[in-house]
Amino acid sequence: MKRKLLVIFGGLILLAGIIFVVAAILVFVTPTDFKVEREITINRAKADVFSYVKLIKNQNDWGPWVKKDLAIKQEYKGTDGEVGFISGWDSQNEDVGAGEQEIKRISEGSRVETELRFKKPFESTSQAYLVTEEIGAGQTKVRWGFTGSMPKPMNLMLLVMDMDKEVGKDFDEGLNNLKKILEKN
Repeated sequence: MKRKLLVIFGGLILLAGIIFVVAAILVFVTPTDFKVEREITINRAKADVFSYVKLIKNQNDWGPWVKKDLAIKQEYKGTDGEVGFISGWDSQNEDVGAGEQEIKRISEGSRVETELRFKKPFESTSQAYLVTEEIGAGQTKVRWGFTGSMPKPMNLMLLVMDMDKEVGKDFDEGLNNLKKILEKN
């Protein structure tokens, strides 16, 4: 009986050791960085599109997240559409969470770069951007992107969580809303 227990115990230790080694290997071979990007063509002049998307408050109208929680609390600091403007939010909805977005750089007429600082449901910092590009008379391509990284060993979450699929569906929804708003006027 003692021998049988020792064999079982030894087997469990060996199995635990194998799982540990595999997990350690996965931590080092799994990427830590991720990127999500979507684009859409809007039938509107680039100047009009850019002047609208550079205002962070306008994301309340076309972005998908505010619509997920109509009781969201928001606060703003600075002048919208200028570097340093901060839009903060707090929601009890886990899909929205809490955090803030700050305009970090504007290439007038073509690109807005922001930093997203998430506080809930987990803390992280990511970079986001909106790029406008004229592709024809009265036609503008808008690219919306988001980049970030997960430190090791949290990067293992990227094996089971498809950031491109999860965030991408929200970007698709937001860009379609943006197109409807801008082509309506």
